[in-house]
Amino acid sequence: MMDANQFASMLKIIVPAIIERFMKERGVSCDIATERLYNSTLYEALEDKETALWHLSPLLLCDMLMEELDTGKITMPEEQ
Repeated sequence: MMDANQFASMLKIIVPAIIERFMKERGVSCDIATERLYNSTLYEALEDKETALWHLSPLLLCDMLMEELDTGKITMPEEQ
């Protein structure tokens, strides 16, 4: 089981990768991409260790963020 410090470290790796991808996909600044991520339902779920979203790739997480921003909904991936 991942402890709180390990989880925080994992987020420090994942979050910048999501932001970078979002900036490239949407052609927005770092500030805008960061604000959109931090104000999203996806980020709330990502911060919750129990959702296990942290184990998904930043690419998939960015796609989920864009879906949320475009439709107001998030499609959670099926467990494999």
